[in-house]
Amino acid sequence: MRILTVLATCLSLPLSFISAANSDTSATIEQVNQKVIEWRRHLHQYPELSNREFKTAKYIAENLRALGLEVETGIAHTGVVAKLVGGKPGPLVALRADMDALPVTEQVDLPFASKQTTQYRGTEVGVMHACGHDTHVAMLMGAAAVLKQHQAQLAGSVLFIFQPAEEGAPDGEEGGAELMLKEGLFAKQKPEAIFGLHSTSHLKVGQIGYRSGPMMASEDSFAITVKGKQTHGSRPWNGVDPIVTAAQIIMSAQTIASRQIDVTKAPSVLSFGAINGGIRSNIIPEQVELIGTIRSFDQTMRADIKTRLQSTASLIAESAGAHAVTHIDAGYPVTINDPALTQKMLPTLEGIVGKDNLKELSLITGAEDFSYYALQTPGLFLMLGVTPKDKPLSEAASNHSPKFYVDESALAVGVSTLTSLVQDYTSNH
Repeated sequence: MRILTVLATCLSLPLSFISAANSDTSATIEQVNQKVIEWRRHLHQYPELSNREFKTAKYIAENLRALGLEVETGIAHTGVVAKLVGGKPGPLVALRADMDALPVTEQVDLPFASKQTTQYRGTEVGVMHACGHDTHVAMLMGAAAVLKQHQAQLAGSVLFIFQPAEEGAPDGEEGGAELMLKEGLFAKQKPEAIFGLHSTSHLKVGQIGYRSGPMMASEDSFAITVKGKQTHGSRPWNGVDPIVTAAQIIMSAQTIASRQIDVTKAPSVLSFGAINGGIRSNIIPEQVELIGTIRSFDQTMRADIKTRLQSTASLIAESAGAHAVTHIDAGYPVTINDPALTQKMLPTLEGIVGKDNLKELSLITGAEDFSYYALQTPGLFLMLGVTPKDKPLSEAASNHSPKFYVDESALAVGVSTLTSLVQDYTSNH
């Protein structure tokens, strides 16, 4: 395995946690480490929202070209893809990082904290890399720099995917992994395997989280419009009350996950996030709007829940003399780590952080559009700890928080992980 021996110093990890390393690769990773930090700080200071990563894409492309890589831009609006062909025959593998930031005003006291603002849904908001995508890009660029220097020894080829809009495209637009694939990313050159990682405050620096099979939930948002008949609140019998009907729909919908779906197969969540209807205490309105989200860990179950929600809303409304229209926006599929690929790469991960720091995760109800790639080819998606070792996890701000903080010593672990996954997969092919 070609792992960073310098990590033992950078991360204060026991030397027994680091496998026998290729000294040339280790030295290269040590060389690029400071550059990775610089890249990350620049990206953090100048974040951009989904499908608006114009300066980010330009910055990435310029640095990749400076490394001597073939670069393609403008994929899925702002996506950047680079390819490295190794000096020895072997498979094509892919590494992916997401580029976009969030409409969050930063509250972390850093010299490179974001001061950027923009318009988001008609409101002036701050912009922040509150989910660590700046680290993902910097680490992938670091892996590209390392692998480029060892191109002659590389058995195979690597596709470096810098993807926009993981947090979701703006209303009325397409974006992200789905659009990259729709525009032919894998049709042109389909990798044999794809790897990705995500910074998380739920693990400490020097820890990697994994899970075989379903790991992150699918995500679908829904809106239900309940139409009744307006009347005065003192004479409800003269109308059809959409508020009471909506309440019945909400309560009945909870039985879909708790009573209608086989909970022994996989968990699911159906949550309502907002109820809107009416303006006065004594007027029963014409209609009520409900919105919410569905999360599941099985694609068949996911489809079943959506069908059941539509039926539940429609039939309950009909029984009350009302009418319900349900609209479901299909979100990200279940993120599934290929079991065979996961098992194959566990020794590599143990070599990077040691067996005790390799954590098998519980199911994560958050969603990720890495899932689209993993439906096309075997994928492995990992969680990378970024919380300082001396900070209790219970005190660490979560991803998407304005106080989300990354201990930059985690970047070396990420670069080593991405580099080693490629080298070990291709050399052992």
